[in-house]
Amino acid sequence: MEDLSLHILDIAENSLRAGSTFVEIEIDVDTAADRITITVRDNGKGMTEAEIKQVMDPFYSSKTTHRIGLGIPLLHESASQANGSVRIESEPGKGTTVTAWFELSHIDRRPFGKITETIITLIAGNPDVNFRYTSNMDGTKFTFATEEIKKSLREVPINSIEVLNFIRRALIEHEISLP
Repeated sequence: MEDLSLHILDIAENSLRAGSTFVEIEIDVDTAADRITITVRDNGKGMTEAEIKQVMDPFYSSKTTHRIGLGIPLLHESASQANGSVRIESEPGKGTTVTAWFELSHIDRRPFGKITETIITLIAGNPDVNFRYTSNMDGTKFTFATEEIKKSLREVPINSIEVLNFIRRALIEHEISLP
């Protein structure tokens, strides 16, 4: 994958295929520690220990339409190339948390990408799912939650163009700028 935001999109889409009604995306940038941490947490069907081991295998996929599942192995490769790693925690019936970390200044760290477009894509295509996005850049924290917006919208769908444009502007205003 070309950038980290596409990895985030892939993991979140896995969450949605697992039946999640809530997906949380956290980005934590600590320039003093030279580290970026990405966490995607969901309330989907979860996985057993055996399934967690299988998702690291690029030739395994739980999808019936594809024979391989490259998302997690590619994320692991991207993290490894930047002196990082990936951890998966999951419990059947409770959900999954995927955490990846990268050395921020590493020459082989993928660019961050367009996280705003990733979040907009997820909301537009999944209006019934609640998303929470939190970015923390050296202690400056921003949180965005669709559940809160949906409460104030009443009859207007969250994936209407007007609402998506409003969300896009709010996310752009708080976008992470990586060195």
